[in-house]
Amino acid sequence: MRWFLPYPLLSAALLALWLLLNQSVSPGQLVLGSVLAVLASWVMAARRPEKPRIRRPGAVLRLAGMVFVDILRSNLAVGKIIVRSREPGLNAGFMTIPLDMRSRHGLAVLSIIITSTPGTIWVNYDTAKGTLLLHVLDLVDETVWLRLIKGRYERLLMEIFE
Repeated sequence: MRWFLPYPLLSAALLALWLLLNQSVSPGQLVLGSVLAVLASWVMAARRPEKPRIRRPGAVLRLAGMVFVDILRSNLAVGKIIVRSREPGLNAGFMTIPLDMRSRHGLAVLSIIITSTPGTIWVNYDTAKGTLLLHVLDLVDETVWLRLIKGRYERLLMEIFE
């Protein structure tokens, strides 16, 4: 059965997502969603992703708590910017952050954290230089962002994945 469905949880999740997005459990949607889920599972198997090694499970919980709080704070800050009706993009800017982390899994999680936090966007990562280009909606002090990314997120992600 493993040759037919190498990633059963991925397939099940994709099928559920397909049905939710289409808001239908009709036979046609079930068949189409199942075919797409199986094909996606085969593509994933062909890529042969390396399995992440989580070295410190406790750090995962600390990171999740920090990210949750930071996302709430960022939502409030972006809401204030929008409600204050000031000129949009007044302090918006790009900044480059040098990263010490090289783990693919850690970088992927960092990109998810940054992109899911309102007001920030992961723009580019230069693998040769190890630098991250970040866009911030309200860029007042670059050192605050540097401390946040390197001191809070990168440090914990390196504990978890490296």
